[in-house]
Amino acid sequence: MLLMVVSAAAFLVLILTLPSPPDNFPAQAGEVAQQNIQAPRTVEYVSQILTEQARQSAENQVAPVYAPPDPAIARLQIEHLRSALQYITVVRNDIFASPEQKLADLGKMQDLHLDEETANALLGLPQNRWDSLQQETLSVLEQVMRSSIRQDELETVRRSIPTLVSLALSEDQAQLVADLVSAFVVPNSFFSPELTELARQAAREAVEPVTQTFIEGETIIQSGEVVTDFHIEALTKLGLIQPPENPQNGYLGTGALILVAAGFVWMYFLRRRPAMLNNLRSLVIIALLFLAFLIGARLLVNRSVMPYIYPLSAFGLLLGVLFGQELGLVLSFVLAVLAGYGVPNSLDLTLFYLFPALTGVLALGRAQRVAHFFRAGVVIALTGFAMVLAYRWPFVTTDLRGLVELSLAAIFNGVAATSITLLLQYLLAQFLGLVTPLQLLEISRPDFPLLQFFLRNAPGTYQHSLQVANLAEQAAERIGADPLLTRVGALFHDVGKAANASFFIENQVPGSINTHDDIQPAESAAAIIRHVTDGVELARKHRLPGRITDFMLEHHGTLVTRYQYRKAIDAAGGDPSQVDLDNFRYPGPSPRSRETALLMLADGVEARARAEQPKDEDELRALIRSVIEIAQREGQLDNTPLTLRDLHVITESFVTTLRNTYHPRIQYPKSLSGESRPAAEDVPTTPNPPK
Repeated sequence: MLLMVVSAAAFLVLILTLPSPPDNFPAQAGEVAQQNIQAPRTVEYVSQILTEQARQSAENQVAPVYAPPDPAIARLQIEHLRSALQYITVVRNDIFASPEQKLADLGKMQDLHLDEETANALLGLPQNRWDSLQQETLSVLEQVMRSSIRQDELETVRRSIPTLVSLALSEDQAQLVADLVSAFVVPNSFFSPELTELARQAAREAVEPVTQTFIEGETIIQSGEVVTDFHIEALTKLGLIQPPENPQNGYLGTGALILVAAGFVWMYFLRRRPAMLNNLRSLVIIALLFLAFLIGARLLVNRSVMPYIYPLSAFGLLLGVLFGQELGLVLSFVLAVLAGYGVPNSLDLTLFYLFPALTGVLALGRAQRVAHFFRAGVVIALTGFAMVLAYRWPFVTTDLRGLVELSLAAIFNGVAATSITLLLQYLLAQFLGLVTPLQLLEISRPDFPLLQFFLRNAPGTYQHSLQVANLAEQAAERIGADPLLTRVGALFHDVGKAANASFFIENQVPGSINTHDDIQPAESAAAIIRHVTDGVELARKHRLPGRITDFMLEHHGTLVTRYQYRKAIDAAGGDPSQVDLDNFRYPGPSPRSRETALLMLADGVEARARAEQPKDEDELRALIRSVIEIAQREGQLDNTPLTLRDLHVITESFVTTLRNTYHPRIQYPKSLSGESRPAAEDVPTTPNPPK
């Protein structure tokens, strides 16, 4: 449970911290496009970018807005002009001042700065002309100040004053009016930020939304072009990239997916309870492999072709070889979903990962031949290519070169997946103490050194092992156990007898002295029991997998050597209390798997059938049921997942196999000398002592 929680947390961190931008598409403005990008379909949408540009343009075209002319300013300036005119009149009428004094007095005016020529002209005007000039000056200033005057327009307005002076005045007098009025013309209209903003807002609102259309196949952005916000918007509307997500939404969505995936895997383990569930090392290796393949997928998913080269299917193949097809299929499904999560092209990428992985595991089967790996690689490549055609070719515009690249990537994917599986399955099997089908086939070859040693030193036991292997293999096939493992385990289960072959009757020459007749029952039992430990030593010497060693240790479980035990009781005068039962018991343990349990039953059935020679099918079935009942009664099947239905199927399988072995023989005619000559295989063999 703790491992499941830690793994789920690791998956969550991986998906959140290893973002996966879309396949070779720019993700933000300012980047340079790596390829021509065309519209995969016709689309029409309201472009927020173009609409905002149009509104900004309309806003920029709005001129600054000024407030209307302020009449208070005009009145104030007229009053100032009137005061100035009155002052000039006083100076003109001052009879006590000299002309020089009058010029000096006019020069003291603050609002009006007159040069000497203008001042002399004003002092020299006749009174009637001065009165007319005063009236005209006030009239012109009032007329000028009624219009809007801005700061930047002030000089222009002053230059236009002479055109407003009455034509009844002379040119010199008109210039005097212009000079007097110009000094009192000031701005009366000022910039209004409020009015300007209102005008700009009205201009923005008057712009209609801009609609953008792309026709299927139309180029959106060319290779080498700098990407703009408009391009990003177009790619988003076409579904080629995804808009930035709210981080909180990303956490929530990713967390929900991880919870569902973890729950799915947990329910599978809880319901199916595979054998590796009780092996912490195997669980850790599976979790680390899952993380490693997920990290690789998340790191490479933002490349153009690399996601299709990445051999994600190797994960399912590895689990299929090491732990069985079912686990490979289940976890490949989860891995494919997580690997393709959160990318714009998640559908085609997820299915590209999913279907090749599933079909590859199914095509690999039991992986008993190198040709099976080649077949799985071909299936993965073809399935990947089919996914490219189904989900890339119709919906994403791709040129011929792109299609060829993706096709080659799919082919390489299949080759890489099987190559990685062939390499890692051996290394991981050694580390985990597992055994692979290829390894089983290798050690079961007749020229394997230990089998050669077995055949030369204990030919009778070797033949017995072959019979047991055939018997157990057929039953394993019927109940859904591993037939190859069962067969190879059965071949080696009695290899320890080769160390002291003469102690076992199947290796003794008919008519020779039985070694067990000259020793005590306990010593005889010890010699027989020792073939288990001798077999383990030989297995370690020849580096057999630990799974094969289990067959040696468990094929007798904790049963008793009944033949020697009965002899010991007889020697003790029939008193069982005088005999130590533990001296006649195999060390065990009892079978812990269906395969080793099958071996125990097949070994017992074959030995009894050879010794008792059942005459018909009913006797054969009764013999088989007797062996199974003894194993059940002694508790030898308590630690195995065998069901009553499995035991029934095993019984029928044993009957079928042994019926073909112990079929009736025809009577051969007598020879010319009058003696019958039975076939070599019809010569009865010396019964084996019970084990």
